[in-house]
Amino acid sequence: MLENRVRELRARFKWTQQDLAEAIGATRQTIGLIEKGHYAPSISLALKISKAFNVTVEEIFYLKEEE
Repeated sequence: MLENRVRELRARFKWTQQDLAEAIGATRQTIGLIEKGHYAPSISLALKISKAFNVTVEEIFYLKEEE
């Protein structure tokens, strides 16, 4: 399962979901779905998110180990 740190990074930047959505050209709903793990972003969207936070994609998205 694809996990992410979008909410954590967004909080660090003090951005709302709408702020991030506007920064990357997405909708607030998309950001919410990504944060909840209900939507895996495309490669281009993942790259836009990483650029917005100035971190690598791997620092945001990772696979959760299956138990």
